[in-house]
Amino acid sequence: MARSTPKTRAASRAATACGTAGLPAGRHGFRQAVRMEWIKLRGLRSTPWMLLATTVGMIAIGVAAMANTKAPSPADAAAFDPVNNVLAGVVLGQLIIGLMGVLTVTGEYSSGSIKSTLAAVPGRRMVLAAKAAVVGLVSLVIGEVVTIVTFFAGTMAMAGGVPRPSLGEPGVLRAVVLSGAYLAMVGLIGVGLGAAIRHSAAAIGTLVGLFFVLPTLLAGLTGTTVSKFMPTWIFSSSLGVSKPVADVLSPWVGFAVLCLYVVAALGLGGWLLTRRDA
Repeated sequence: MARSTPKTRAASRAATACGTAGLPAGRHGFRQAVRMEWIKLRGLRSTPWMLLATTVGMIAIGVAAMANTKAPSPADAAAFDPVNNVLAGVVLGQLIIGLMGVLTVTGEYSSGSIKSTLAAVPGRRMVLAAKAAVVGLVSLVIGEVVTIVTFFAGTMAMAGGVPRPSLGEPGVLRAVVLSGAYLAMVGLIGVGLGAAIRHSAAAIGTLVGLFFVLPTLLAGLTGTTVSKFMPTWIFSSSLGVSKPVADVLSPWVGFAVLCLYVVAALGLGGWLLTRRDA
């Protein structure tokens, strides 16, 4: 007899919930699929730990960065942007949220529970859309709450004499809000990569390469010419700053490029999901 695991038990509970949602067999709607994916995500032991690590890590890094922020010299005062420092923990958060997005899909392939999922909801695009909706919403809520908490905690940790940013200053609220949204977009990219690649190690390696390795290599080879279009660079130089940075994308153009990344990842994942066996 096959040994039950937390993943398979969560998938079984989710499939049962979907099957008893009041619709005839084979006619499950998007709401039932989302409910099923929420039960599975909530039932995984790794989910609360990942969200806790994201919360603690981002706040700790933001507070430490702001505590070590020094007052600018008169010559640098105009370009001084501590908002970028307080949001430094987003780099760690994107890794954890991206992993959560990947494992939401690949974990089912490794445990074999994807067969139960597709049996409960035969529409594969609907399954992927439901996974994206759940991961995206959870990531968005966590991202926005934690970035706001980090901002206030970080500014409280600043040394006396250092200009403290406030949400009412130009560009500050936009930087905080878009940084939280950025985490949700990373989670969605992770879902797309997981659906396209299916194997956890390979999908995680691709995620790390896209967000950490490739931007560093491109920055060394081409400067900002190409690297400014990479997701991590878009966050650090476009979204997560309150003052304009030269030779990079503007915040809203950068946000639009990230939307294209999300569409491409989910589009590729959905296309491959419908053309391969479970």
